Formats: sequence, structure tokens, C-alpha cells
Amino acid sequence: MTWQPDGDAMARRDAGPSARIARRFASAARATLAGWRRRAGGRCAVCRGWCDDGLCACCAARFAFAHARCGGCALPFSPHPDEAFDARCGRCRRAPPAWSRAVAGVDYGYPWDRLLTSFKFHQRLDQVDVLLRPLLARLHESRETPATHVRVVAVPLARERLRERGYNQSWELARRLARALELEARADALFRVRDTGHQLGLQRAARAANLRGAFVVTPRHAAWVRGASIALVDDVLTTGATAQAATRTLLAAGARDVQVWVVARTPES
Repeated sequence: MTWQPDGDAMARRDAGPSARIARRFASAARATLAGWRRRAGGRCAVCRGWCDDGLCACCAARFAFAHARCGGCALPFSPHPDEAFDARCGRCRRAPPAWSRAVAGVDYGYPWDRLLTSFKFHQRLDQVDVLLRPLLARLHESRETPATHVRVVAVPLARERLRERGYNQSWELARRLARALELEARADALFRVRDTGHQLGLQRAARAANLRGAFVVTPRHAAWVRGASIALVDDVLTTGATAQAATRTLLAAGARDVQVWVVARTPES
């Protein structure tokens, strides 16, 4: 028996010329408003001083500086000068993760923890551009800057959590990343079939067990995933259990490889 999500209504809504015109108009309006905001300036999200684009130069230099990171787990790492940009730490060499590469913008800590909490739980969608800036910088600095064939997918929320929050924070990040990098993105290519509850407080093995079988690739996007290089986007990478489960689902559906892109990486305690 093939599982089929309730996607008919979504497909009807997205079909037709009027829907396409409305999406193009909304996209143009967002771009215009974003341009006005950039020209007008505003307060820095961290120090609240006046700046041009949400994060002043002093706070960017202090809190958004680039670490050398392991290309497997995205933890800070000091590779040998002769090693590649995405060199792996010893642990990732011994036990490689399911994904091919992980990229993180910053460590999860002040002020990013506060900004992410506001964005995730308090509808502060205006902070998305600031949160994405370090990640975009890391992607542009990489010797493997995303090519146009990479397709962007967000870690999905369960329906109950989506109804409660009103939006999926990972999709809000993913769609803006895709737009900035001129990549394809799909909001519903990956679907969470059951609510796994909060992962906070669970150990690595318990998180992995909790997430087993939690994701599926939706049938209407199976061909879009098959053979593609996928960028899986989330807000924070902690133990990697969610990213591992989602990556294995995408690979089982035929994805050629999966990269993990996150705003922040939780440091090891």
C-alpha cells in the first residue's frame, strides 16, 4: 500500500495561471520591500545600534567570524593546511555520517541562541536574513559553492507542531537560501509522518530510535528527489539524529547525495 499525504488540495491551490501570477506578484513585492528595508536601515539584532542590514559590522566581526569546521559533523576543527576545505575530523573518518557534507554558519551560543529562539517560537521572521548571513558566507567561501543542480529541502514539522507554531522555521530558512543561491526548493518533498515530540533531553541513541521511520518522500515529488543532489536545511544541528534520519530517507528514495546546511552547530559539551 502506497502512503499518500493530503496533497490534492495543495496541488489544486498551486495549479493554474492565477496562482502562478499571484506567486510572482508576491515574490516581486517581497523583493521590493526587502530593498526598501535595506536602504532605510534599522537596528542591529544583537546590540540594537543603528546599521544598514540587521547586523552591524562590530557584531558581525565579534559573533559571526568563520571557524574551520569538519566537513562531516560541522564542529570546529583545525585541519592540516594541505587538507581540503571540507576535511574530516578523526571521528567522521572512522564513522562517516549518512550525509556527504555538513555546513554550519555559527556555533549555537550567544547571541544566536537567543535570535533562533525568537525566530522559532515567537514569530520573529524578520530575523531570518540575519540568521542566514553567516551560513551564506560559509557556502560562498566553500570551494564547492552550490551548483544549480542542487535542490533544497527543509526538515519538516509534524502537522500538530506546524498547526501550533503556524510555520516551519526550517522551510522559512530553506526557501530564502534557495532564493539567494538561485536553487530549486520544495516545501513538501519530505514529509514527517508522525510527531516525534521534543528531542530535548534525549541521548543520541534515544533520539535515533525516536526518529526511526518518521520521514517519507512524498510520491508527487519522488521523481524530483531521485538522482538529485539534495541540500537538507535545518536551524540547529545537535546530535545529528534528525538529519541522519531525514538523510537516510532521501537516499533511500534515490537521491544521489545529501548535504546538511544549518544556521548553527551545537558545540560539544
